[in-house]
Amino acid sequence: MKAEVRSSASMDDPANKSSRRRVAIPLIVLAVAASLVFVWYYAASLLLLFAGILFAVLLDACIRGLGQVMPLPRTWRCGVVMLTFGCIAVLAVGWSVDRAPTQMRNLFRAMDTQLSVLESHLAAFDIDLFGPGGRQDLSHLIADPGRLFGHVHHAVSGAYAVVINTIVIVCLGLFFAGNPVGYREGGLKLVPLRARGRVRAVLNEMGGTLRSWLVAQLLRGAVVAVLLAIILYLLRVPSAGLLGLQAGVANFIPYLGPLIAAFPVALVVMPLGISTLAWVIIIYFSIQTVEGFVIAPLIQKGAVDVAPAWTLFAIVIFGAMFGAIGMALAAPLLAVGRIAILRFYVEDWLADRG
Repeated sequence: MKAEVRSSASMDDPANKSSRRRVAIPLIVLAVAASLVFVWYYAASLLLLFAGILFAVLLDACIRGLGQVMPLPRTWRCGVVMLTFGCIAVLAVGWSVDRAPTQMRNLFRAMDTQLSVLESHLAAFDIDLFGPGGRQDLSHLIADPGRLFGHVHHAVSGAYAVVINTIVIVCLGLFFAGNPVGYREGGLKLVPLRARGRVRAVLNEMGGTLRSWLVAQLLRGAVVAVLLAIILYLLRVPSAGLLGLQAGVANFIPYLGPLIAAFPVALVVMPLGISTLAWVIIIYFSIQTVEGFVIAPLIQKGAVDVAPAWTLFAIVIFGAMFGAIGMALAAPLLAVGRIAILRFYVEDWLADRG
């Protein structure tokens, strides 16, 4: 009995703790380095996985919200939500097959014409709008998604790859949303028993943060899309619906998204005259200002407490490394990464709970 007490006391000795920490630090550094190498080489597949998790978070938010009005078991609510999303998708595809191609052709034709005019005007001042490489398509902005399926992407077109990626994201979202607890607990089996409670709590916190952020961004994007589409339609701007839609989707990217979406709107409105262009730009940025300073705080309510400078920095870095999908997912990745660093490193490793 005394021997056991001495052994326990020796384990709690400060010298032994210091020795274990000295051994643990190199192992942690090695694990972090290996993780960074893995993430770098398989970033495209990991981003697709995270996009699937985001879609699952959206479905989970709808399932939880439905539970407030329909006290049904989760399985039934999950079925209702998935059936609703499926009907919406079928209606959207049916509508877009009939009308979207013509509107998109007209939109791209108008944008291409105005880009040519703008390019010729700037050329008179020896300004090359598109640089030495000339005008290119947008395929270089999309992160390489083919690593998920090896090198098959070399044999398929960009449109086919987009369809495959969408199917993968939707399937991942459906699987994760159907049994989130089962997937979470399955992952926790890889964690030591004494740490599972802590990791489970942090994962739940990450899930709540992603739900709040995603629902808020979707509501903000919907507000911008509807208001802009109505105003452009009243001003008789061509393809008002598509312009409003792209502005709402671009709003998913904080700070940079509204600026990116303003460029197509300005190109399409330019043929209508300088006065119309000025009014549209003023209205557009008025909508974005009201949305950013009035609507967003009411919806968000401080759910994601990340400094704007860090968010913008993450968007720029992820966009440079992984293209458009990196820009779109930078903010939620930063939000969950911040939680992981605060809980596991600052609070647990550094013991700073202030």
